[in-house]
Amino acid sequence: MDFLWSPWRAGYVEGLAPETGCVFCRLASDADAKTDEARHVLYRGRASFVVLNLYPYTSGHLLIAPYAHLALIADAEKPVTDELMDLAKKAQLAIAAEYRPDGFNLGMNLGQAAGAGVADHFHMHVLPRWIGDTNFASTIGETRVLPESLSDTYRKLKRHF
Repeated sequence: MDFLWSPWRAGYVEGLAPETGCVFCRLASDADAKTDEARHVLYRGRASFVVLNLYPYTSGHLLIAPYAHLALIADAEKPVTDELMDLAKKAQLAIAAEYRPDGFNLGMNLGQAAGAGVADHFHMHVLPRWIGDTNFASTIGETRVLPESLSDTYRKLKRHF
């Protein structure tokens, strides 16, 4: 029998007590190199930042969020959305260089009805995809298998930002 280990997900599975307030606002306000590495913040721009998804669908799955607490992208000023798209392009190049995926999903879920886990602070997912990356474990077992830790993913992608 094979065993699949993902110990960093234990808190999620066991239902950690939720922190109060907005996760992206907390990340936006705690800006120093030591904290950024511990929280997997890859890059801080003028209006937005790039952070690894703590519960990734695949290795390299990252998020781009504005510093401003906005629920809808339509509420953001043009410089914010311009930088967000520039960071999405940079993220795609970084992920491509490190992981050589077959494709990408880039997207936003705006609002709880659209599937947003954090519905009140919009953010973009940048997700590398490979042919065949959906298999029995994710389809039937509702389990994702990732080949590396978040710290390894951070180390690989950090040098591109």
